[in-house]
Amino acid sequence: MKTLIFVSAVLSVASCGNSSASQGGAQGSNAGSNAGSNAPRSSTGGSNAPVVAASGKATWLKYCALCHGAEAKGYAADNAPSMVTATFLASADDGFLKNSIVFGRPGTAMAPYGKPQGGPLSDEEVAGLIQYIRTLGGNPPLQALPPAGVGNAAAGAKIYADNCQKCHGDTKQRSTAVHLANNSFLAHASDAFLLYALRSGRPGTPMEAFADKLTAQQQNDVIAFIRSWQTKPGDPPAVFQSPTGSEPVVINPKGKTPKFTLREGRFVSVDAVNAALKAKQKMIIIDARAPSDWSLGHIPGALAIPYYAAKEFDRLPNDGTWVLAYCACPHHASGMVIDELRNRGFKNTAVIDEGILVWKQKGYPMKTAELKPEAAAAGATGQQPPQAAPPPPEDHTGHNHN
Repeated sequence: MKTLIFVSAVLSVASCGNSSASQGGAQGSNAGSNAGSNAPRSSTGGSNAPVVAASGKATWLKYCALCHGAEAKGYAADNAPSMVTATFLASADDGFLKNSIVFGRPGTAMAPYGKPQGGPLSDEEVAGLIQYIRTLGGNPPLQALPPAGVGNAAAGAKIYADNCQKCHGDTKQRSTAVHLANNSFLAHASDAFLLYALRSGRPGTPMEAFADKLTAQQQNDVIAFIRSWQTKPGDPPAVFQSPTGSEPVVINPKGKTPKFTLREGRFVSVDAVNAALKAKQKMIIIDARAPSDWSLGHIPGALAIPYYAAKEFDRLPNDGTWVLAYCACPHHASGMVIDELRNRGFKNTAVIDEGILVWKQKGYPMKTAELKPEAAAAGATGQQPPQAAPPPPEDHTGHNHN
């Protein structure tokens, strides 16, 4: 039997149980609440739908095509899923898509892209993006999803191990498909949504339909096992300050120049970078992710210059100082940054090879932005959301960043 691959929500970090987006999108939505109705909600539309979709195209190409591809068919980087399979769009309502964009997925390259979370997108831009995704997928009508039955999680564990784990991983390790153990995903994906994906598959992707391959009870057992991973209803809202743009550019400006040995003339290991920082050597480090991810946790001294903000490279000194970039892909967004710098004539540049997730996994220093005043006043702890282990290395052939 082929491996089972579910599809997740848009782009690939935490949901907010108290936000209007979360409450409006999860409760009563196709993909959302487990307790609420599964009646479909209408997708973004109306007389201005073509205009909204047109604006969404520009947003998609700027922020999303990096990982999901220009046609939203997925797997351009970080194993980001297809967003245009008919079975996905027929089961994911606008609230589910909005929550996925705004709050992202912890432990993956999918940052929170909503402005309140420190990302670049307004509610209007998110709405345009959702409409554009639906347009690319042919606007299939939302389906009323049949509820899942009662399953046995213990029985589902064996079925999952035999059919799903190779691609979807488990609570300790991501793999090449959507990480079903991601708590933010589970907070918004109802059992009915999961069951529909299991039964219907995702045409055009490796995810086959299991309606005729597993009994109804076996299907419910798998869903019960996946649901057993959910540890909490949802993650807290982002409570950290966004970067100001006035952070010091050069780390250890009076330090010695590091002597990095680059793999393939392009990549420097996290071990070498950590050693250079410990030795207080001079360098510039760029966090190429969305600023919301920088706020949640970054390499100390790293600048928040996302892959889509090339104009901010103008503030970097082109004087031979080493400029390193990292992301979570781990090469794609950071590779775009390094390509741009090399095109501008920067001589000492490199991608931090394994990316930020491996950096964190190794226990190397991380810094979180300051708490927002209102969060500090409320007694927020400032703890970062749990991060999943990084996936196995993926093939970046054709990305010009491998």
